[in-house]
Amino acid sequence: MRRVVVTGMGAITPIGLNTEEFWEGLKSGKTGFGEITQFDTSDFKVKVAASVKGFDGKQYMDAKSAKRMELFCQYAVAAAKEALEQSGIQMEEEDPYRVGCAIGSGVGSLQAMEREHKKLLERGPGRINPLLVPLMITNMAAGNVSIQFGLKGKSLNVVTACATGTHSIGEAFRTIQAGDADVMVAGGTESSVTPIGIGGFTALTALSSSNDVTRCSIPFDKDRSGFVMGEGAGVLVLEELEHAKARGANILAELAGYGATSDAYHITSPAEDGMGAAMAMKYALQDADVKAEDVEYINAHGTSTHHNDLFETRAIKIAFGEHAYALKINSTKSMIGHLLGAAGAVEAIACILQMNHGFIHATVGLKESEEELDLNYMKGQGEEASFQYALTNSLGFGGHNASLLIKKYEG
Repeated sequence: MRRVVVTGMGAITPIGLNTEEFWEGLKSGKTGFGEITQFDTSDFKVKVAASVKGFDGKQYMDAKSAKRMELFCQYAVAAAKEALEQSGIQMEEEDPYRVGCAIGSGVGSLQAMEREHKKLLERGPGRINPLLVPLMITNMAAGNVSIQFGLKGKSLNVVTACATGTHSIGEAFRTIQAGDADVMVAGGTESSVTPIGIGGFTALTALSSSNDVTRCSIPFDKDRSGFVMGEGAGVLVLEELEHAKARGANILAELAGYGATSDAYHITSPAEDGMGAAMAMKYALQDADVKAEDVEYINAHGTSTHHNDLFETRAIKIAFGEHAYALKINSTKSMIGHLLGAAGAVEAIACILQMNHGFIHATVGLKESEEELDLNYMKGQGEEASFQYALTNSLGFGGHNASLLIKKYEG
């Protein structure tokens, strides 16, 4: 089987507009929570989100291109640009039909839908923007990235809610393993801090009931009450190992395993016994031919909802047995909130950054967990730690489970 490595990373997050800023934020325990400014929240129960700050799409593409992209696409292009530049890939030297793209979004542009629906109601159907559909639909993140950078290989848009980014990377990994591409630009993107986005998730009682920015996103804490909406994008350049070596690429990590399952249980709740998520983790380990005892660190889905954190803990115990108590587990969502379709990709980047810097970040804000949540969730401070394997989990509405096993690259 062809081996797959990571040669580039790009991130747009609530705590940094590139991977270096993102890493500095993770290490220092910086949080990106603040009052929602995109719209008037006077009538909303939820008034806090983890928004991207200071982003200007025209810094990453020409003004005309930026104007024809909604924010979720602009984030994707910006993250892909950073990842491709770091990878050192020169497209003029590549067969463009061997370089593909797998970038997903959970919901696409709610902004475009809201904006044009208002026009429909107030001014009639004749005033709807002719570009509404290509501005709105989720596959336009992959489409725009491919157009901007000349990627003519397989182009995918995986949509599995909160597991979108992880599935996108996993399916890109499989694409390279199968020989359908040599390089895949893969990840997820999202921008859902809008009235219908916040209102819809509030109605579902999925969002945190706290408007205290220090206690709103507190994964694995006994006082957790829901997730905080985040936004941004994460993109990896995945490459077949020999292709990367032949061009002298700087290899950041190896993607060693991928597991995916379905709970087949409920449209929003994970399976209570944790078996679906546990099997995704087991499959990722089997795929990589790695023993559970060799894994030292898990980046949990860790949304800060009651059900997720409890059921994911059960899943980890099933997948790892007694070794679960030796694992270091954290949730990046404690700092950046839940980026929905982008979450898994940004968290995969967090895994690689921690692995290469020898430091595991804290689950910020975590004070005390209830009795059944008795694993090491990195409460308090982060710590220096050298580790060879990182497992990252994503669990999406509809019962979608995905796990990636990332290995430190040692030649």
